[in-house]
Amino acid sequence: MTKFLLSLHVLAAIVAVGPVTVAASMFPPAARRAAPGGGAGASDAARATVTVLHRVCRVYARVGIAVPVLGLATALAMGVLGDGWLIASIALTAAAAGLLIALGRAPPGGHPGGLGAPPPGGPPPPRATGRDNRRMTIRWVCI
Repeated sequence: MTKFLLSLHVLAAIVAVGPVTVAASMFPPAARRAAPGGGAGASDAARATVTVLHRVCRVYARVGIAVPVLGLATALAMGVLGDGWLIASIALTAAAAGLLIALGRAPPGGHPGGLGAPPPGGPPPPRATGRDNRRMTIRWVCI
């Protein structure tokens, strides 16, 4: 059973974390192109790209919840819940998730990048910059 749970945990990590990392790293330049002051590249296509990237991040973030759940189930089945490496992995996961949550929210009173007010029901653009995405990615790689 532990091999099966471990396989599901690794598969979920590859499938869920990879697309979010790629989409999040593509978001800042896409948001700059979609901004009204983004030059000649600011168009409906650029705004559509930002919307699709946001949707990818949102969907895979929900799928990504399976990664720590399956990881904890695997650790429980293996009887290693108190081991130092697992505690360090949980701490790094919590730090990366906290960073993603903190940087993935639009600031109060407006949306970054000059994208204007969000359309009703539309995605609020995250304020994460390329630097913030690199920090998050490094934490995921460390895990």
